Amino acid sequence: MNKRQPRGLRPDEKELWGKVQKSAVPLHRRPKDVLEKAIQNIAPPAPRFTIPDFRIGQHTGSPMVSKQSQTAPALNMDSKQFGRMKRGKLAPEARIDLHGMTQDQAYPELIRFILTAQENGCRLVLVITGKGRTKAEDGPIPVRLGVLKRQVPGWLRQAPLGAVVQQVVDAHQRHGGEGALYVYLRRRNL
Repeated sequence: MNKRQPRGLRPDEKELWGKVQKSAVPLHRRPKDVLEKAIQNIAPPAPRFTIPDFRIGQHTGSPMVSKQSQTAPALNMDSKQFGRMKRGKLAPEARIDLHGMTQDQAYPELIRFILTAQENGCRLVLVITGKGRTKAEDGPIPVRLGVLKRQVPGWLRQAPLGAVVQQVVDAHQRHGGEGALYVYLRRRNL
């Protein structure tokens, strides 16, 4: 199949096109070189951590620990209230016990509980997850250890609960210790 070549412009069409080009106003007044300079000035993101050089046979020393695990979670509430809560001086206004539930059962119950508690004006609630299994059982089927204990803090940070929850902290011993979480809720918008 033969492709047709473009015919080109006649002299009177070229003259008309030249007039159109001269009268045209660019949509973007910013010259391209300014945009290119701005793009070049954007620094690449810094690496999260650096891995030191290592040679075969070299002793590693201490294991690498991420910075996230070294720092405490950010304080999103009044420090005086936080201190009272950590010492167990504040009494939870509501509580839910997730013992014996699977993840599929616990997740919707937790969402319902937290949203209802905020709707009722509660600020501090107690979520009992249990400590979970501490040792793996010797058996043919592997068992994950403390599934709810690990999953619930993540659920509380994700949507839809992330917008409602202000602070999550392990509970004081009198309210369940490692097997429970204090969940401090934001005030309800009226």
